[in-house]
Amino acid sequence: MPEITFVDFAGNETKVDVPSGTSLMQAAMENMVEGIEAECGGSGSCATCHCYLTTDWHGKISDPDSNESDMLEMVTEPKDLSRLSCQVLVSDEHHGLHVHLPESQY
Repeated sequence: MPEITFVDFAGNETKVDVPSGTSLMQAAMENMVEGIEAECGGSGSCATCHCYLTTDWHGKISDPDSNESDMLEMVTEPKDLSRLSCQVLVSDEHHGLHVHLPESQY
């Protein structure tokens, strides 16, 4: 089972074992990780599960589709590797992934 590390804006880390096929948002919610609001419940329509991936994972996670890209235009602190955590599904190859959370969701 992949271990994912959620990092809040202050640098505090929460390590979570995540079953493959689970979204990053769902993993955060089930493990009470602060900084993921998930107001729409994972439908990709609110951007309150915004997160940042690190450059070492670029290309190992699918690119956002057009709907996710449109929603990412609404976030207050966008970066090149911004994602909606509800749209990123964990697989076994994601063991060790670090997911950074923006200050705006606290």
